[in-house]
Amino acid sequence: MTRVNLDGLQSFYALSNARQIPLLGLGVYLIEPGKATEDAVLWALQAGYRHIDTASMYRNEVSVGNAIRKSGIPRDQIFVTTKLYDHDQGFESAISACELSLEKLGLDYIDLYLIHSPNPGPERRNDSWKALQKLVALGKVKSIGVSNYGVHHLKELLGSNPTIRPVVNQIEVHPWLTREEIVSFCESQHIAVEAYSPLSRGHKLEDPMLGKIAAKYSKSPAQVLVRWSLQKGYIVLPKSAHKDRIEQNADVFDFDLADGDMNVMDSFNEGYVSGWDPTVAP
Repeated sequence: MTRVNLDGLQSFYALSNARQIPLLGLGVYLIEPGKATEDAVLWALQAGYRHIDTASMYRNEVSVGNAIRKSGIPRDQIFVTTKLYDHDQGFESAISACELSLEKLGLDYIDLYLIHSPNPGPERRNDSWKALQKLVALGKVKSIGVSNYGVHHLKELLGSNPTIRPVVNQIEVHPWLTREEIVSFCESQHIAVEAYSPLSRGHKLEDPMLGKIAAKYSKSPAQVLVRWSLQKGYIVLPKSAHKDRIEQNADVFDFDLADGDMNVMDSFNEGYVSGWDPTVAP
């Protein structure tokens, strides 16, 4: 059963460790560090977002931290995610990478720390998970999870009988890439699905059938895609560096997509990957 409270921009998902994560967050992938990232994060926070998703690979953690401080919003009211990148995987290197992310963000703790991908292989991802568990014990991280994990990666991790199980798997998912197998497995294991690139990186926004559905609700195609993810029970991370789009992407709590329209959108699935796909890595 999906543990979701859909009640405006402050809607949350209850993670398996009983912590709450805002259902809608701002992704900052490919936003230039400096003013562009600071502006985007500040605009999001001013619009009511309370969830920011960054990564060491994005090179903008410093700017995210600066914007959080400039916002004047208390730290405990903002949920911050960052990620351990491939070249930092391993036990000691993961500990050091997290400490560097904390330094760059200027924070005392990270709300959610993710292994960015399974690409480095079984030994290094296993050592990395042990490091993430230690970071929780040290109080540097509140929750831990993974990103871009396929079912075989998740089974490998869960089969190692970890002290702490992943609360999240962040994957690319949208109507053209529905990932039924991964989503079903995550749901069976009480692992929340976080949808990155929920707008298909803009590649499918001109789809005629999507446009028809959007017109029916007097919403934009992007808003309909965000709403689809929310109604699926996913935590959704639309990315934008534009103030109007950041605000528009959050204006999705005043309508419901009918079951028939959800089904039509589900039928868009064609296995379309808009970026990389480490879920198939060995």
